[in-house]
Amino acid sequence: MADQVGYHYRDARLGGGEPPHSIIFNPNPLSFPSLPVIPVGSVNRLLELDDRYTLTSWLFLKLLALIYFAAFLSLAVQIRGLVGPDGILPFQDLLDHLYSQQGSWAWFNMPTLFWLDSSGAALQGVAIAGCLISLFLLFGVAPRLSLIVLFLLYLSLSKAGQTFLNFQWDYLILEVGFLAIFITRGPTRLMVLMFHWLLFRLRFLSGASKLLSGDPSWSGLAALNYYFETQPLPHIGSWYAQQLPQWLLEAGTAFVLFAELIVPFFIFLPRPFRISAALITIAVQIGIIATSNHNFINLLTISLCLFLLDNRIVGRVLPKRFHQSALMQMPLGTGLNRLFQVTMIGVASLILVISSANMYSLLTGQALPPAINRVAYIGHNYGLGNVYHIFPTMQTERQELIIEGSHDGVEWQPYLFRYKPGLLSKAPALIIPHQPRLDWMIWFIPTQNPRMDLWFDRFMWQLHRNQPQVTKLLKHNPFESLPPKYLRIQVYRYHFTTPKERLQTGNWWKREYLGQFPQTPPRQP
Repeated sequence: MADQVGYHYRDARLGGGEPPHSIIFNPNPLSFPSLPVIPVGSVNRLLELDDRYTLTSWLFLKLLALIYFAAFLSLAVQIRGLVGPDGILPFQDLLDHLYSQQGSWAWFNMPTLFWLDSSGAALQGVAIAGCLISLFLLFGVAPRLSLIVLFLLYLSLSKAGQTFLNFQWDYLILEVGFLAIFITRGPTRLMVLMFHWLLFRLRFLSGASKLLSGDPSWSGLAALNYYFETQPLPHIGSWYAQQLPQWLLEAGTAFVLFAELIVPFFIFLPRPFRISAALITIAVQIGIIATSNHNFINLLTISLCLFLLDNRIVGRVLPKRFHQSALMQMPLGTGLNRLFQVTMIGVASLILVISSANMYSLLTGQALPPAINRVAYIGHNYGLGNVYHIFPTMQTERQELIIEGSHDGVEWQPYLFRYKPGLLSKAPALIIPHQPRLDWMIWFIPTQNPRMDLWFDRFMWQLHRNQPQVTKLLKHNPFESLPPKYLRIQVYRYHFTTPKERLQTGNWWKREYLGQFPQTPPRQP
């Protein structure tokens, strides 16, 4: 009975019926521009197996298997509540909408196995299957087939995840995993170059976007004054980093810009420069892991740095007993038939065209020609040739939403999330490589960006219904037995406590009340 339902956070009644459907951009990829013709003589050397990177490739595939395992496991415990039939954004609703609008083109525009079955069991089953196939890859069982299956499974989940899996690390693991398919029988010079190019794009464009954004926090070297406190999900190391002296935080910001704007060019220079690029990049990633919860992207970046280190270096670090295993699992020269080589050249050419065009557009601000734009859209849709720009702007304050429910509108009880800040005394948890997608997405809501309305409205609607698959994503649901009649959202500005304040109160956080959402000013940026 909708009329008996009380307060809605947007001053509208939480009634019955279905929430609104999502809308998706609908390009029609009817034509494709021709790719540049590469003379056969120019690619012969690129198709040669580069035996300098056999141990590197073997170790890289092992690390990738572990990262895949962590990514799939993270999704397995939350995918039903996010996009299952009783989740926040039921994927079947989107599939039905797309097919009604696009017909058979929808299968191409939405590449996912869940056209066959998008039930909660199917979604979770694919995530669990991803964990299993990751173990196959780890132990060298049909590595090429395993990588193909892993790519298809994660691509399917990334599409099903909609806004919850629309992040750069989700595209990065797809592109890394796709390229990895071509090194299971040994790394060719072409594939080593493609991994170098991917790492360059990831690092350089992250730095360039920081300057292109015009954010004074980066240009004024003040970004780390805010970063540890305002990032989506800090952990206990973030609190300690926030206490560092001002000069060290400014120096750290300058070092990050150096590592992202200058160091990436070392990748294409002689060996000593490549080694320096690897060591500096790895040092930055370890620093981020020590102070931030950023799921698996830092581990993935570190694994890419292996292609800057050849067998001479990896062989010294890798125990001798693994050397023979690497040679047995990567029989150089086998399986590189003509069809495979042609496929590899075509894939590399396509990624180079798409990524170069996207990079040009980002750096110059100019739109791509329609033909290139169509190809770029297709590549992006399949996780290839993406533009990567990590933290182009820095938030200068942390606004936290405390969602509360009530049966009578007088006594209110808060919902507690698993990992995002809430209780002042709760220590920020270290959860790498897990990414709790709901906790992460709540961080975007204080911006009051209309693009967040759909999923957040549905989340509130499911809380009002007390939907078990959704409330399982929370740490504590105060209305297990009876759904709340009223919902409201309180907004607070959170700060880390100082060491003195923590000693006196035992709290990791302090806060000040800002008002009730969405009547509070949006967070900027």
